[in-house]
Amino acid sequence: MFRNVLVAIDGSPDADRALGHAIDLARCEHAKLTLFSAVPAPPPFAYATPGAAALSDLDEQARAETEQLIRDALERVPDDVSVTSVIKSEPPRPALLKQIAEGQHDLVVMGSRGRGAVRSALLGSVSHHVLHHSDVPVLIVHDGLDEGQQAAAEHAVSA
Repeated sequence: MFRNVLVAIDGSPDADRALGHAIDLARCEHAKLTLFSAVPAPPPFAYATPGAAALSDLDEQARAETEQLIRDALERVPDDVSVTSVIKSEPPRPALLKQIAEGQHDLVVMGSRGRGAVRSALLGSVSHHVLHHSDVPVLIVHDGLDEGQQAAAEHAVSA
């Protein structure tokens, strides 16, 4: 059914779980798997601040962390799954949509939330954006139970 699966990873628990699902899907479907990540960039106004010189160090650190994230993810992929990786230095939303088209992916797997609720609120949800702008199916994976589900599960156990 799927031949070319793209999974977006950013180190968040949701993305980690999405990677597991993408590996399973690629393995079952004998599909190619592409691991995707984008190097987070400081907002443009940060370059106009007095500490702008330190931004190059932060950029190098962000790239190193992203590369390590990809290496760690590659180690999780079994030998019988064809895998490649892509790291972009562009904002994640347009970079993901561009990769979907250029890589001729037929499924995108991604976590529902990135590295934090505050960051998601400020930057907007990448998964929401891709879901509404992708020309291919998008599988959104949650880390686990949300707070309401967790409370209901705890209440059911205590009852």
